[in-house]
Amino acid sequence: MATPRSDITIQEISRSLQVFSKDRTTIEKDPKTLRVGNFSDKPVVLIFAWLNAKQKHLIKYAELYTEQGYDVVVTQLTPWQLLWPMKGSQLVAADIVKFLKNNEFKKGLLFHGFSVGGYLWGECLVHILRDLPTYQVVLDRVKGQIWDSAADITEIPEGVPRAMFPRNPTLQNALRKYMIYHMKAFHEPATSHYIRSSQMFHTNQLRCPALFLVSKTDPVGTELANSRVRDNWENNGVKCTFKVWDRSPHVGHFRKHREEYTELVFNHIRQLELSGQKQPLRAKL
Repeated sequence: MATPRSDITIQEISRSLQVFSKDRTTIEKDPKTLRVGNFSDKPVVLIFAWLNAKQKHLIKYAELYTEQGYDVVVTQLTPWQLLWPMKGSQLVAADIVKFLKNNEFKKGLLFHGFSVGGYLWGECLVHILRDLPTYQVVLDRVKGQIWDSAADITEIPEGVPRAMFPRNPTLQNALRKYMIYHMKAFHEPATSHYIRSSQMFHTNQLRCPALFLVSKTDPVGTELANSRVRDNWENNGVKCTFKVWDRSPHVGHFRKHREEYTELVFNHIRQLELSGQKQPLRAKL
């Protein structure tokens, strides 16, 4: 499916995974294993999107990478999948892990996550650690990670209403009250899984370099919460770069600070063990 005003083609690997690519060749995929046969000749970026991310916004991020010769895979949660992890986000996580396990990514693999994408990767880690000998290869394949406005469990009641009703404070407030109730009333089927995922994200088994992109004015992916994650990771030997803007909206850093954001991302990637990327590594702005 071609998208308007863009040369990017979007194709489904599964219901929760899509390839964003400049290559219009139809991808060869196995729906059972999620093995994709014809994009392993490029480095790949897996984008963990934010709630209710619009395709036109995801294309902007994808273009950062496709301009450099990457393929981009996007995964995202629906609000319902977030609310009911056992029937929602954990099934998405299982698909992600299967995809990461059954494809080789010979030119390297990079994560770029936003907001609840950190939670989703935590659910992936829960899945991976149930059988680490089998899935260690997944962790080994990831060469770098970027976390933009990563949201922790404590910010779910704040983040979901803003994602659902960005311009309606009345509905935000109503949903916020419900989210607080939901997390108290459904501890076992929901909140306990959020807590476990958060623990996994804080003790992230990835040891590759990390870039954090945060803002002092973000009420969802707070500077404090992201600082705690960074401290835990650095204690585990992960090289971290931490960028804090004074004013910038949740998952809006690229839009507000495009030039600096792009430089930070590509300066980070230059340090990684990725092959096949064009030089000099720079996006068209």
